[in-house]
Amino acid sequence: MRFGVILAAVIGLAAATAIAGYIGFGAVFAALSRVGWRGLGVLCGYSVLPLGLLGSAWYVLDRREPVRRWPIFIWSRLVRESAGELLPFSHLGGFVLGARAAIERGVSPTTAFSTTVVDVTTELIAQLGFTGLGLGLLAVRLRDHATHANLFGAAAIGLGLTALGAVAFITLQRRGGGFVQRLVDRFLPAAAARTGQVVEAIDALYRRPARIGAAVAIHLSAWVASAVGVWLALRVAGVRIELASVLAIESLVGAVRSAAFVAPMGIGVQEATYALLGPLFGLGPELSLAVSLLKRARDIAIGVPALLTWQGLEGARLVRSDWRGAGDGAG
Repeated sequence: MRFGVILAAVIGLAAATAIAGYIGFGAVFAALSRVGWRGLGVLCGYSVLPLGLLGSAWYVLDRREPVRRWPIFIWSRLVRESAGELLPFSHLGGFVLGARAAIERGVSPTTAFSTTVVDVTTELIAQLGFTGLGLGLLAVRLRDHATHANLFGAAAIGLGLTALGAVAFITLQRRGGGFVQRLVDRFLPAAAARTGQVVEAIDALYRRPARIGAAVAIHLSAWVASAVGVWLALRVAGVRIELASVLAIESLVGAVRSAAFVAPMGIGVQEATYALLGPLFGLGPELSLAVSLLKRARDIAIGVPALLTWQGLEGARLVRSDWRGAGDGAG
């Protein structure tokens, strides 16, 4: 498993380097310099909004959680995003770390795991809508570009397959108790003794369609807000591009990255998709690749401190547990 992850990361890094070399390292560096620290600062500062929305979408799923715990879900979502983007494993590992972060701050293991599973589902449903928006904008853009007609067909097929995957995932959650059992046993052993409660909690969440709908709507707002952040960073750098074009690029890049979830951190996949789609919407390949690198820089600037803080909090918790155990033994 580790060998496969390392191999995929190496292949992705080689692909990203090859793309940069094909475009021209000098051109990519010049585009990155054009966006500069101002663009990175805007992107980092603006990320507070989409992260807050993502945490809120998770929080609203369970009506029993008091308002005072709302920031816990935002913090835990930050840990999830940081782990998924920076650590050398798939996003599944990020889901686990996010749930653990919530548990450490007082959320019950049953609630943390059940809401994580449903939150992932609602985000996937929202992404389908966001990708549909991107496909519509792509269809308009490609009306007079017959040479790229196959691109739309491939994207539409990918959207359809993703939709089928979402339906299958929801079906497994609702009717596949064994599926949930395996997930809990494998990724959240703290809740394994209460797997039946987890299954019941997931069913209870789905019996509240208003909250599911609210979570989907908030997730969709987060997808749009994230794209607006990229648009603002480009505007600060003096790049004149329509917001609709950035929405289309970001929605399709996100869809491709989700489809290629086995690629750790989406290395190579993200860069290739930006380089392919950017020119179709008036963003040169060198600027498109610069946007990809800028987003990675943002993930590092935000994610590394978040993961270090989380690790420090977990380490402190373990030390306190050891001290209490030693004290009980001495007594």
